[in-house]
Order: sequence, then structure tokens, then C-alpha cells
Amino acid sequence: MIKWLKNRLKHKREHWKLENIKKLILQHGRAFVIIVVAWEIFEDVVCPVIFAWLGKNVDPWFLTGIPASLILCLHPIAVPVIWTIYIKISGKKHDTNKTIDHDCCASDPEGEPQD
Repeated sequence: MIKWLKNRLKHKREHWKLENIKKLILQHGRAFVIIVVAWEIFEDVVCPVIFAWLGKNVDPWFLTGIPASLILCLHPIAVPVIWTIYIKISGKKHDTNKTIDHDCCASDPEGEPQD
């Protein structure tokens, strides 16, 4: 059980690494990264606060939702749904027109390889 919990927390930390965020920006654009980060903030901050408030003011059983919301990882479901809604509303398929350039493939405007 402890090993599983450590793996879940490690998986959540992976989303906050700078190289992962840069890769997402290059692949899908700023809008996708904003959706992912906003969902992670909602999942890791807002939901536990809501459960704490409900546990204090409505019924103490809601306090059990605090660790559940920190352990469960719902972004594989929520982010695609939010992204689909964004695409339908905005009409864009991609939020970026940047590509990943590699030094090995660089060429001058005439198409000649650079040294």
C-alpha cells in the first residue's frame, strides 16, 4: 500500500517538471498546458479545500474526501474532456504553429545544409 501511494505521488510530481511542461507546450500549445496546470491545481488544492469546508459545515464524512482527492488522479479523464470542449468552442485544432527544430537538420533558406 505504501509503495502504491509513493508511486501515485511520484506520478503527480512528474506533471510539474519543467521539461514535461515544455514538451506539452511544443506539442499542443499554451492552451493545453494551461488546461493541464489548471486541472492539477483544482485537483490538488481546490478539491481538498472544498472537502474540508464540507466536512466542517455539512457532515464530518466529507473529511474522508481530502486524502481521496489527493491520491486519485482524474486528469486522464478530465483533461481530454476539457480540451475537447476548448477545441469545440475555439474552433482551433492547434494553439501553436511552432515545430521542434534540431541542429542536425538545420539548413539555410536555399535548402543547403549548414556546417
